[in-house]
Amino acid sequence: MYLTYFDGRWSEGNIPLYGAMDHSLWLGSSVFDGARALRGHLPDLRPHLERVIASSEKLGLRCPLDVDEMEALVREGVAKFPADAELYIRPLVFGTDGFLIPVAEASRFALTIFDAPLPPFSGFSACLSTLLRPQPSMAPTDAKASALYANSTRAMREAKARGFDQAIMLDADGNVAEFATSNLFLVSADGAVVTPRLNGTFLAGITRARVIALLAGEGVRVEERSVAPAELLSAREIFSTGNFGKVTPCTRYEERVLEAGPVARRARELYLAFTDAS
Repeated sequence: MYLTYFDGRWSEGNIPLYGAMDHSLWLGSSVFDGARALRGHLPDLRPHLERVIASSEKLGLRCPLDVDEMEALVREGVAKFPADAELYIRPLVFGTDGFLIPVAEASRFALTIFDAPLPPFSGFSACLSTLLRPQPSMAPTDAKASALYANSTRAMREAKARGFDQAIMLDADGNVAEFATSNLFLVSADGAVVTPRLNGTFLAGITRARVIALLAGEGVRVEERSVAPAELLSAREIFSTGNFGKVTPCTRYEERVLEAGPVARRARELYLAFTDAS
């Protein structure tokens, strides 16, 4: 089931939003964010809504709604689904007018909410992509910009062609950045829990930050540092954090079979407990 709020009303299905001359369709001036409703709980909703406003500004757009207005709409929309539904929440801001530079005041807003069950903790496979994350001087890497996802989908297509579910991408310096669509954690050979340090080539995920804080509350320190690709070949665990799957284990990297290990399992348990308390 899809519900979309646009132009003052809710509609079912994949409703049209764009005109053929809209700046967003022609030149890619759109941003979005992803949040979750899990059985009526809305973990970290406001940070996601705050980020869509910040992302808009970084692309020269202006979100027509403030955080309180968006939150009220989200809660109104979620209430239209069954109480036990697991939903994806996607606010979208897109440019309409402008030739090369979008007219900020002409930005439009749409909110889509749809059924998206949380993936099981069964794991996924991943390989190293030949594609790189762009440097901040090359692309709007500080925004959740729709245009960035063309590179992600190229990496995913490459991985699928090799028989894997996901891709791991490096930055221009040859260090691990993240999965194509989510942040990356590993447990090193010596037992340290590690995630690539923020260097501007990928977004500081909201779920990433929450998992770091939840693990810290259990006395588990997460090292944020540069990660060499060779470390993936000796890691005890590799797992991802992101809005869609929250915490999911990588159970095969290249030809290595990995366990859905205790750190990933505990991170998932802690996140779901945090969700239930939200």
